[in-house]
Amino acid sequence: MEVRLRPPAGQYHGDKGEAPGSPLISVKGLTAAYDGNVIIENVSFEVQRGEVFVILGASGCGKSTLLKHMMGLYRPHSGQVVIDGVDVNTADRNELKKMRMGMGVLFQSAALFGSMTVGENIALALKEYTDLTDETIELIIRVKLAMVDLAGYGNHFPSELSGGMRIRAGFARAIALDPAVLFLDEPSAGLDPITAAELDILIKSINAGMGTTMVIITQEIESIFNIADRVIVLDRDSKGIIAEGDPRELKKTSGDPKVSNFFNRRPMKQKKARA
Repeated sequence: MEVRLRPPAGQYHGDKGEAPGSPLISVKGLTAAYDGNVIIENVSFEVQRGEVFVILGASGCGKSTLLKHMMGLYRPHSGQVVIDGVDVNTADRNELKKMRMGMGVLFQSAALFGSMTVGENIALALKEYTDLTDETIELIIRVKLAMVDLAGYGNHFPSELSGGMRIRAGFARAIALDPAVLFLDEPSAGLDPITAAELDILIKSINAGMGTTMVIITQEIESIFNIADRVIVLDRDSKGIIAEGDPRELKKTSGDPKVSNFFNRRPMKQKKARA
């Protein structure tokens, strides 16, 4: 049995009736700065409905900063982030509540509450944003756990799970409300290659089955080629986007050495071998 709080995410577009393939997220001229230090400057791009969109770049280029601005956790120095027609920084309380019901987040290492069971973690958003009965919430918890191959683990505590299982439990919590967009911050960090590959399959399965738009930060090259429909590459020196497109094409055709070296796992400066 499947329980949905709204139509599949690829078909849910507020009251606007927009078609799949149209932008769900628009970032317009975004500049982010802390204490006068500009991290990213005048960045603009769109995320299409139903796509897996990956944010890439070397350490310190502003990936997490950008993601947190897209989620509305930080206010930009200038520019806009618009999700499904709603400016995340100027929306009123009702608009924000509606927007956040359509947004799921999977933090690095899952960030589950250790004092709660897996089921209680999943129930948090359901209890905050809906008036569903306890029986219906319990049913949804079982459905979401089954979707991430954790059926029967609702009464376990996070400390009783392996790292990969905790990520899956965090995934179940993130999709509890059938979100239109899911933000994932380095979901496969620290996982062994087999578990990371299984997570790639789960990401593609949820994207295909629910139509969920996904915005992902990852440094795992193999995962990028497995999951990404489109990527942007941020650069610390230029404080902006230096490449955008299909990662498979960028690997083969990019003339920017920073982009080429990133996808081919080459250092920027080659050390000469000693004679």
